[in-house]
Amino acid sequence: MDVRAQVSMTFHLDKCIGCHTCSVACKNIWTDREGTEYMWWNNVETKPGTGYPTKWEDQEQYKGGWQPKGDTIKLRVADKVSTFANIFHQPHLPTIDDYYEPWTYKYSDLFDAPAGDDQPTARPVSLITGEHIDINAGPNWDDDLGGSAIYAQNDPNFHGLTQGQKEAFFELERMVLYYLPRICNHCLNPACVASCPSGALHKRGEDGIVLLDQEVCRAWRFCISACPYKKSYFNWKTGKSEKCILCFPRLESGQPPACFHSCVGRIRYLGVVLYDADKIEAYAAAPEGELLERQRDMILDPHDPEIIKAAEESGVHFSMVEAAQKSPVYKFVKEWKMALPLHPEFRTLPMLFYVPPLLPVLGYLEKGLYNVDAKDYFGSLEKARLPLKYLANMFTAGNEDQMQSALEKLLTVRTYRRAEEVGDVEAGKLEEMLKKTGLTPEMCEEIYRLTALPTYEERFVMPAEHREYATELVNDDPYSFKAEIGIGGFKGRPGRGL
Repeated sequence: MDVRAQVSMTFHLDKCIGCHTCSVACKNIWTDREGTEYMWWNNVETKPGTGYPTKWEDQEQYKGGWQPKGDTIKLRVADKVSTFANIFHQPHLPTIDDYYEPWTYKYSDLFDAPAGDDQPTARPVSLITGEHIDINAGPNWDDDLGGSAIYAQNDPNFHGLTQGQKEAFFELERMVLYYLPRICNHCLNPACVASCPSGALHKRGEDGIVLLDQEVCRAWRFCISACPYKKSYFNWKTGKSEKCILCFPRLESGQPPACFHSCVGRIRYLGVVLYDADKIEAYAAAPEGELLERQRDMILDPHDPEIIKAAEESGVHFSMVEAAQKSPVYKFVKEWKMALPLHPEFRTLPMLFYVPPLLPVLGYLEKGLYNVDAKDYFGSLEKARLPLKYLANMFTAGNEDQMQSALEKLLTVRTYRRAEEVGDVEAGKLEEMLKKTGLTPEMCEEIYRLTALPTYEERFVMPAEHREYATELVNDDPYSFKAEIGIGGFKGRPGRGL
């Protein structure tokens, strides 16, 4: 057993208000430079929608992530032959039109215009070419259903839905949306690391953060094609790739990443999980229906004495184990099984998990009043405005039973609090719900407290990084904790980001 520690994250989508404060905080710190104008290391998408870059979830187009090959896996975008064949040309790269052409406004036309009868305007100009452009896209162009007629109906997650279900999305009385904040997942099996011919990407041994060494980067851009979440970017000014570094300088000084710290809705949780690195390849190659449970199985119990001993033997500092014992991510993902990875079928084993949104049910008109049957409890999931299949396509590789299980737990906690606060829930019905979901009143109370009333220290459990040890730990074994690498086997170096 090769026990490693991973800084991981949970986003609670029921709490996201789509304010984009996280995006702006990240932009101001990391990508407010020439060549990075179009980059949003943190972005917030409206779902249903095509996202940023456009249709990034469609791997038939972009060839990101891994695919099974017998008992193992292979990169979709490259193998030894195609890597050399396409080393000077990447056929599956997103173009600037898939992102958007960044622009500003020529404000001098306002300030310097001579007096006249007409109203001066500030025309948009490209931040890349400096020429006038017509704006027709942006990083959140379809925000709040703004582009649903064009964008939302092309959402790749509609796969498997009937035509009637798709059409229902755009009926006025059924319209619904939710927000999906995205950053780099800092995966356990990162395709970007494995695809890089230069070995510029590496996964830090002490905390699992995936970093990109720009001194080694040669701009082959395989990392951009290979990342199925499209969270690696090319800087056209420097000729180097860049990506989210999880604000590791802040983590090393005991602060959460900027997007976490600035989150208005307090949807973000940061913690540590322990996992068995020996199982990465086998679990990533599992059948699609088993991927979610296999990823959960990889996460180890930090309270188990045997796990603690194995972690110490693997070089995991005890402060990391203590952080894992207090981790909110461990509770949401492993203990309560409510947080789910985004598109586990990409097989990168992402370390960003989402508590799915408990969407409103479709009501009905009765005597001129709009009513919702509040007594129908679990049956209300079948009446949700967003089909269960759509959410399953996003978070459980299409497994509707696993998605329903997570939503039932959310609904049970909501019903428990309703019984406590309002008192209009039948005791027998609540007991039935608790029995079906495996929750207890104590667990419901703990989930409620961590969701609605968490303190700063409960949301962000940040361990000491111990860089003084990590830089001394060097081992040529590509699966050793002491080597800063990803599954691609590229020997790393002490963490450099930008």
